Parts: sequence; structure tokens; C-alpha cells
Amino acid sequence: MNEKYIPLYRKYRPQTLEEVVGQEHIKKALANAISLNKISHAYLFTGPRGTGKTSTARIFAKSLNCKEGPTIHPCGKCENCIDITNSTPMDVIEIDAASNRKVEDAQNILEKVMYAPVNSRYKIYIIDEVHMLSSTAFNALLKTLEEPPKNVIFILATTEVHKVLDTIKSRCQRYDFKRITTADIVAHLRMISDKECINITDDALMTIAKNSAGGMRDSIALLDQLSVLDGKEAITTDDINNLLGRLSFDVLNELTNAIINSAPNDGIAILEKIYNSGNEPVQILTNLLDYLKNLLIVKTCSKDIVTELTQLNDVQLNALAKQIEKLETHQIVFLIDKCSEYIKELKTTNNPRLWLEVAIIDLSNLAENTSLIELQNRISRLEGGAIQPVPQQHYKTAPAPVLKPEMTRPQPPNQQLPSQKPPKPLPPQENTTKVETESQDSAPQPQKFNEESNVSDFSPMPMSSHSSGSNDIAVLWGQLLENIQNVPTRALLKQWANPIEISPDGVTLTLKSEVLLKQFVEGSKKQILQNAVDTMFGQQNIHVIVRLPQASDVKVDAAHPKSKPVPPPPPVKQVEEVSNEEVETAKEEIKETVLKPKNSVDSLLYSDTVNMVMELFDGKIIE
Repeated sequence: MNEKYIPLYRKYRPQTLEEVVGQEHIKKALANAISLNKISHAYLFTGPRGTGKTSTARIFAKSLNCKEGPTIHPCGKCENCIDITNSTPMDVIEIDAASNRKVEDAQNILEKVMYAPVNSRYKIYIIDEVHMLSSTAFNALLKTLEEPPKNVIFILATTEVHKVLDTIKSRCQRYDFKRITTADIVAHLRMISDKECINITDDALMTIAKNSAGGMRDSIALLDQLSVLDGKEAITTDDINNLLGRLSFDVLNELTNAIINSAPNDGIAILEKIYNSGNEPVQILTNLLDYLKNLLIVKTCSKDIVTELTQLNDVQLNALAKQIEKLETHQIVFLIDKCSEYIKELKTTNNPRLWLEVAIIDLSNLAENTSLIELQNRISRLEGGAIQPVPQQHYKTAPAPVLKPEMTRPQPPNQQLPSQKPPKPLPPQENTTKVETESQDSAPQPQKFNEESNVSDFSPMPMSSHSSGSNDIAVLWGQLLENIQNVPTRALLKQWANPIEISPDGVTLTLKSEVLLKQFVEGSKKQILQNAVDTMFGQQNIHVIVRLPQASDVKVDAAHPKSKPVPPPPPVKQVEEVSNEEVETAKEEIKETVLKPKNSVDSLLYSDTVNMVMELFDGKIIE
């Protein structure tokens, strides 16, 4: 009864390199260094907590200072081995850098470094949590750490190696300790349980190993805590969950079913039982997040690695398999993302229960709202340009067959759309006055789309079918001129421009004068030409090139296209009246232009009146 109790993690601390669990690469490197007598003056051990950094440093010191050493297998019976085991050595100094981080502490170490070891082969300094040293303390150790006195070895241990100065790391041999695997932890815990006669199930040991995050010390400490529950029945996973405040698999399965089935009422009822059992809100959502992670693994990974990743038994995996049949991968990801957001909210709020209930309700609705298969299909159809068919019952008469795109030719903007039936040709004996009267009387009437319009009215306009009927560039050049609304600009192009290429992919024109070229490349007439090209082809920002003529260019005269269906006569344009004074002024300007053959282009450039008269009377300037 008087014997002091020793915790299991201290009682079963490894005393030789063979007893260190995992870290095979480090054990092999240190054993070879001892065997080959290649002992460095400074070592840096880094890795997560509970992975054996300090224990390995002590074993290494024991191997170097053993009376039978340096040896890979210290005797454990000599004075040095016993002192290191009992943590009372004279020549192996352990320093906690967290409480000795000042520069004065580093200077105190440097003062004692110069003294030779008392009864050992090496004087070894083990500085734990070395990243806690201040920058001045690090700098004080730099020179000594690089070239310490003979028989002095530094072993630095840290969990946050990124905080250690690069100048320190460059002077040490670095060894990175990895997290211990779950299988190794379970095997070591089973060995300790058998020696200590702790009645515990393998599932419980697996739960302990998973909860320790790869740290052996945390696992042994939790096993030590559970050993007081030992009784007639074996310790189970439920006992561990009750001790740690964790939710059992069955409770999480029931809560997740309520979320998947979009039943917030059932979810709140289950949450009430969990909360009244004393579980903290953050712990509840953390356990739920881990459960959803297992769902995602079962949904996406193969069966060969699911057991290893989730550490669940067959019954639990079957329960997860039933749930993933109702969920898609993106839904599980949404639930995980939303759950992590509420965990952050719970850590900062003053009313955690309120946010916990909101989280469960939101997650329940999210599982239903994120079922987006039909919506995604509709979006895909819309993005693909699919046109929904018009129902037949919308028409009082049967719709006419839809023409193929290559059979249709879009009309210019200022031209009336062709009607369903071709109009009757006008008698040849009718004079021009009668034609004008009839054209004014036969103004286009608004079409009734629900009765007489064709299905083709609803079809999208083909973008590149304008030139499919004819490859004659002269016809296209005539169409382009008709689409230019500005009369002077149209006259300039008809007189001085020559088309090289006209297509939906690009338009290339040549102009004889650099002055005119500048107006169409940089001036006000550039946008007029661009608008006409875009209107002609029904597209936006078609590439337009205006350049000087070359020797290989072919002269093309504008020609009006021949349309197969005869369109109705367009309404007669009302010509603006031109006063006599304007006509006389235009004549004078034309005379001046003829008299100035060298600067004729320049005069046309600044005289829109001349261009308008040329367009009205279809005239040309003869140079």
C-alpha cells in the first residue's frame, strides 16, 4: 500500500532501441551510427507528441555512456544506465526549454559545457521543446553548437521544427519521427493489457488508438484511465465513449438517418436526448463530422481499403452502405462543409445550444435541397442551346414544316420578312404611281403568332448560313452596303472601297486613300462599318480589316442578291426634300472636286453633302 503508483506510460517507457514502437528508420540509423562509431556532435529530433523523441534521446545517451559501450544493447545494470533510467544522471542533463528560454539560461549552459564529464564517456545535453528558446538564446548557442568541446553532444527535441532557426537546423543531424500506426498502437496496448490484467475488448483498444492521433503516450495514458473500470465484464467502446464524452456509432447512425431523410423533427428529438446526456455541442458536431467522413470514404473508396481507413467492423460498414444509397457524393461533401462551419460558430458563440439546433435543422434541409440531378440536367440543356418543342395545342392549324438552316437566308434589317405565301406578281401595264399607292396601302400588318405564324419563327437564326446560298462576293458586298445606314459613308465605300473577303469569320476591305483609310480605321466611320457588318451576319464584334489595296487584289462591283421567294414590295422611302440652295452648293463642290484631281479624295472626306447627292442619284466622281 505504501508503494507509489507509477503511471503506465512511465512504467512501460522503452529502455532500448528494440522496445521503441515504430520509427524503424530512426532506430536503424542510430544503431548504425553507434556500430560504425560515427557519432555527431548535435542531433535534432522532431515529430508529433508521444512518438518517442525524448525516450529515444535517453536510450541513445544510455547506449553511448554504458560501461560496456558504446553499444546498441546497453546493459541497464551499470551506474550510468541506472542513473539515466531513474532520470538522475550527472553527465546527461535534460533541460526544458519552455521554462529556460532566456539568454541567461543559455549562457549558464555554455559556462558548464567547458567542464569534462564526471564518470561518463560523453556529456550529453537533451534540450526538450527547443523551439521555445528565444532568438537571443538561440544565437548564444550557435557557435558552441557548431563546434562544441570534445565529448559534448547536444540532442534537441521539438514538436514544431518550423520555429527553430535555420542556422540551428543546419548544424544538427535531423531525424523526423512519424506518427505511430493504429495497428502498432493496438498491438502494444494489448501487450500492456495482458501484463496488467486489464480486461478490455479489441474494439475498445481500436477506439483508443484512433483517439490518440498516432501518439503512443496518449494511448497508454487513456488505457491507464480505463483500467479503473475493470470489472467482471470487459471494457467496451461504449465505456470509452462515456468516459470521453463521445457519441456511440448507433446514436450517430440514428441522427444521420434523420438528416438524410430530411426529418428535422426527428433530428431535434434525438439531439435533445444527446444533449441531456451531458455531451458538449462542439463534441456532438465533431463526432458527427467524423461519421460523415466515414460515409464519404465508404461512398468513394474501394472495399479493400475502407476497413483500414474507417477502422469499423462489418456490421457498422453495412449500416453505412445502406445510408450511402440515398446520398450522392456532393451531398456528403456539402454536409461535411456545413458541419465544419457550424463547429467554428459554436466555438465563438455564447449560446451553443441554439446554434446546435440550427445546425441539425439546416443539415436536414440541406440533404434534400442538394439533390440537383434534374436541375443540373435542365442547366445542361439550356447551356447546350436546346430548344423546347412548342406544344401542338398552341396552334389552331397544323404548323408548317421547319426549314433547314441551309435552306433559309436571313433578310436585311430594313427588309420585310417574307410571308407564308408568295405574293402575286404585279401586272406589267401598271404604272409607277399605282405601284407606289398600292405599296402604301398594303402596309405590313402585325402577324398573329398563335394562328398563322410558322414554327420556323421560333427557330434560332443560323449564324453562318448567310453565304451558304451563294459564294459570290459581289452579292455580299451589295448586302453590306445596304446595311450601312449613313448615306455619305455608303457613298464613300461604293466609290473608293473594294471587298477582298466578306464572311462571318471576318471582313477585309481596301481603300485607295490613306486619308479615307484613317477614317475607317481610327475615325468616326469605323463604328458605322462595324455595326453594318454585325447587323448583316447577326453576330457581335466580327473582325473587320480595312487596308490599302495590293497588286493581287481583284476589283469587285456590288451586286444585289437574287432571292428565290419574291418578297412583297417594300414601302417607298420618303425622300427628304433637298432645297435648291443645297443642290447648287453640291454642284459647286462637285465642280471644285473635278477641278482638283490630286485632292479629290480629301474633298470627299470633308463633304457629306456631295456623298449624299452621289448616293441619291447613283453617281460617281470621275477623277
